Amino acid sequence: MILDFGGGFFLRQATADDHAALAMVCLRTGDAGKDATGKEDDPDLLGLIYTIPYQVLEPDLAFIVEGPVGAAGYLLGAVETRAFNARLASEWYPRLKGRVADPGPDRGRWRGSDWARHSIHHPYLTVPAALAAYPSHGHIDLLPEARGKRIGTRAITYLEERLAARGSSGLCLEVAPDNHGALGFYKTIGFDELHGPDLPKDRFYLAKRLAGPASRAG
Repeated sequence: MILDFGGGFFLRQATADDHAALAMVCLRTGDAGKDATGKEDDPDLLGLIYTIPYQVLEPDLAFIVEGPVGAAGYLLGAVETRAFNARLASEWYPRLKGRVADPGPDRGRWRGSDWARHSIHHPYLTVPAALAAYPSHGHIDLLPEARGKRIGTRAITYLEERLAARGSSGLCLEVAPDNHGALGFYKTIGFDELHGPDLPKDRFYLAKRLAGPASRAG
């Protein structure tokens, strides 16, 4: 146990045995924070894109929020987004491309999880210049039973501390524009919305400066 949230909820390190749990939570929060199970015809793809690679490629910053009846969320991070994305491109996505066929560029013909299949074959791994001051990134998702208990606040604070201790100067989070709950939550804990001409129009970025060891010493 890393953090005890009370009420039977706690944070622990994720392991390879948690891949199914990471995929499950990702699917059940994959529709802008709501359950995406009814929308996806391949329930494994969201986890293979958004959660499992963190446990594989950056295991020191991959955590499970455990609840009274099992996994109730996750907390994931990467110290250097550029380096992490480079490993996704060279080590992770080539494997996934062999698993699914590219549905093609015509979104009007996509069905079910075709958007995810297209994302696997055409991943967005660019790090916009607007994120230069925020080299790290993170993800957190909680199932409904873990919300409203300050678990998210405490978990993000823990991630910030871990990243700062590793020398990171800033943390960035990517949020779907229609995930209003997440946008509001991050702003209440000190994240600011970023704007810039090179940022994609179909997603929001929120960021916070971190006080690394060097900054604190000064």
